[in-house]
Amino acid sequence: MNKLSYYVTTEWDEARWNAVEPIYEQAFPTGGRKSREIVRRMFVRQLCQLHTMNEGTSAVGMALTGINAHAGAVLIDYIAVRQDLRGRGYGRMLLDHIKEWANGIEGCKGIVVEVESEHSEVNLRRIHFWQRNGFRLTAYVHQYIWVPEPYQAMYYNFSDANGLPEDGKALFRIITGFHEKAYRRR
Repeated sequence: MNKLSYYVTTEWDEARWNAVEPIYEQAFPTGGRKSREIVRRMFVRQLCQLHTMNEGTSAVGMALTGINAHAGAVLIDYIAVRQDLRGRGYGRMLLDHIKEWANGIEGCKGIVVEVESEHSEVNLRRIHFWQRNGFRLTAYVHQYIWVPEPYQAMYYNFSDANGLPEDGKALFRIITGFHEKAYRRR
């Protein structure tokens, strides 16, 4: 295994995006991901951060996150590891870097992610990944009007004394607020 490197940027970096875009497209089908134009616009509006992990010079993982300072939360919008490297711990390593980065943000209480809640082997594996990494699944099931599958929120607190709300509806206000800003044309 070559040396792993982790990098996070708040600005659009064409070369860095080009290196991880195949991972992003491989992990998320066309209807389940934001277009390149939307992602670029999110950077222009300072709505997101790109996290990349490389092994040597080869991209092995990526994530897009957003910060909601008012809620004290980081939202993981997308996280993916190159398909041929899944199951080797790269996802956990990338998530550990994101946790460390997010914990360094002043006022950040924790991390939120949404997961598909339909009972399938793939969805259950994803939920178990998050649970193995300390995330808690909320009971509330959210149904978007623009996608057919239902979702649930999961959260990770940096402190039990001052954490994110355990209420899935409250967490989805954070999540949907981020998506509304991301898709807004102006």
